[in-house]
Amino acid sequence: MEPIRVLVVDDSAFMRKAIERMLQDAQDIQVVGTARDGLDALDKIRDLKPDIVTLDVEMPRMDGLACLKRIMADCPLPVLMVSSLTQEGATATLEALAAGALDFIPKESSLASASMFQIQQDLQEKVRKLARSPKFRKARPAAPVPAPAPIPSRPLPGAIPAPAAPVAHRPAAPHAGTLAASPRAELLLIGCSTGGPKALQDLLPALPRNLPVPCLIVQHMPGTFTKPFAERLNSISQLEIKEAENGEILKPGTVYIAPGGFHMFYRQRGGQAHLEINPEPVSTLHRPSVDVMFQSVAENCSQQVLAMILTGMGADGAKGMEMLKARGAHTMAEAEESCVVYGMPRAAFERGCVDQVAPLPEMAGLLRRHFQI
Repeated sequence: MEPIRVLVVDDSAFMRKAIERMLQDAQDIQVVGTARDGLDALDKIRDLKPDIVTLDVEMPRMDGLACLKRIMADCPLPVLMVSSLTQEGATATLEALAAGALDFIPKESSLASASMFQIQQDLQEKVRKLARSPKFRKARPAAPVPAPAPIPSRPLPGAIPAPAAPVAHRPAAPHAGTLAASPRAELLLIGCSTGGPKALQDLLPALPRNLPVPCLIVQHMPGTFTKPFAERLNSISQLEIKEAENGEILKPGTVYIAPGGFHMFYRQRGGQAHLEINPEPVSTLHRPSVDVMFQSVAENCSQQVLAMILTGMGADGAKGMEMLKARGAHTMAEAEESCVVYGMPRAAFERGCVDQVAPLPEMAGLLRRHFQI
């Protein structure tokens, strides 16, 4: 297999070299060039035809967001943003994700030698997964058109007709069955990671304000990103969308997004459902964790639940969804064809705990029918 061809774009010579070195250590990744700003990047993309671009946000002449929009309009390909973890960096990165970037990696962390190995591993893995994203999968060449069948000759009188050739049956697509309409869920859960910000931006605004249940969402994201992300979604949706707070009572028609760096737990107290926001356990691969949220609901919620897993790398959420399914929950997973990375949904599907697999554009309609809204 040919190596993944990467173009590194950053106005800092130090950062260009640091990212190049971290990527070149992998045998299956090749840095084919670097660019110092957006204009330089557009020229290099035309000349070098990379498989994926790492793109800085703040650059002179043409910044990352303007460059990204040109890439998506002229020559769409996977883009990984290199972002600062400041409030301004979070806002710009969220705009980039809405404009077509697939994911981001924090910029300051690349300078921290203590975590350099982990940053390098994350960078290499994201480049591998995003470069092969179904969103940008190259179309297969068209199958050759078969020659027209000859017109059969008229049988002679008294001739015995030949037996009909057996018809080959195409195996069914690996989608699960239909989401149950009854009993109706009293709580909606969503877990996602890579590609999730854009998926949620497409899904949530398509739901009406009269959603009759609370919705809990875990999106893998740093702490400085989750509040502006919730505010952005709230500004374009009919639902009330907010960053979750410790101890708040769950209300129908409200979407609660787990804050970055903390887990979100479902709790019952005095007959009322509320949230607990807690950094423990710190041993999980992700914080917030979809598995932690799903497990807390499985252990504490006596009502009917509808749990969904959208696009994302890894397997977070699969174990928790299996627990929910064992307790009678309705379950859904995003189909590979619409995923940025078909990791988390696939892990759940392979555990056999998914009721229905559907592409993202169909999910809002399925939810509206289930909740009769």
